[in-house]
Amino acid sequence: MGGARSDRVRRARSRPVRLAIGLLAAVALLLGCGVLSLLTGSEPVAFGDVLRVLVADDRSEPAIIVHDLRMPRTVVGICVGIALGLAGALMQSLTRNPIADPGVLGINAGAAFGVLVAIVGLGIGSFTGYVWFAFLGATLSTTLVYAIGGRGDDSGAPVRLALAGTAIGAALVSATEAMVFLDPKAFDEYRFWIVGDIAKPELGVVWQLLPFLLAGTVLALSLGPRLNAIALGEELGTALGVGLLRTRVLVGVSVLVLAGLATAAAGPIGFVGLAAPHLARAVTGPDQRWVLPYAGVFGAVLVLLADVVGRVVLPSGELRVAILTAIVGAPLFVALVRRRRAAA
Repeated sequence: MGGARSDRVRRARSRPVRLAIGLLAAVALLLGCGVLSLLTGSEPVAFGDVLRVLVADDRSEPAIIVHDLRMPRTVVGICVGIALGLAGALMQSLTRNPIADPGVLGINAGAAFGVLVAIVGLGIGSFTGYVWFAFLGATLSTTLVYAIGGRGDDSGAPVRLALAGTAIGAALVSATEAMVFLDPKAFDEYRFWIVGDIAKPELGVVWQLLPFLLAGTVLALSLGPRLNAIALGEELGTALGVGLLRTRVLVGVSVLVLAGLATAAAGPIGFVGLAAPHLARAVTGPDQRWVLPYAGVFGAVLVLLADVVGRVVLPSGELRVAILTAIVGAPLFVALVRRRRAAA
């Protein structure tokens, strides 16, 4: 008996070390995906050339490809993936809803609608200009989804929230289509942006993204202990000194910042926020202090891998990131809904 107990104690003490090593391995995987992103494209660049142009300042063809095209694309992909992975993990934890996702619950659609208002209605074409409209649209859609899906005896049930998000998303898509028809000149810019992609980022977008990403990430990671306490039950969480309303507000602010900046920078990319937290929990278990950083890293890996595959899967041209994430994420969404229905 004593030996079994001591083994459990040793395993419990060694678990943080193993998770930390696993997180470092995940970061190493992300760096490898970043290198792969720099190497892959219609004009392949040798690994040696990539290393050379990263440390040397020249204007050779490989340097132009890496610095002007693939480096901004890779960094934006990492930022967007981290933001979506963290946003999805926060939503799934707070709502105890395994299918919660900025796309499924209508946040992406709301942010997209806000950006389109800026582009079509006000002629704003820069990230710093329309990111605020993305935040406003995301806030509006989130409020509507929870106002509709959170009513009734089964308020906050996964299916109710998913259906409310789908309905709100469909309404916002209809509104955006109407706006495009009213301003045909904006069609090309809207068509590229609404598909969801990181293929043509401006170099300045990288630096404009970072303050929002850092603020949202720091806030998200700081909420891990609070979310662990709430997971024990709202009454016990309150007894442990966690303010439920304050936690919900902070989670909402973090999700809106992260999902809003991701949508503003790359368009609405779905299912990354759904899949990344599930991958994280498969490694870490339910401890949100570890789920959150793992979900951010896995989200970035998913976006970069989708972007790399999209560059090479077609004989000519590229397949957008959002299309590939939907191909992978839609079956996962169906499987999760079916599993929850069977459990119920």
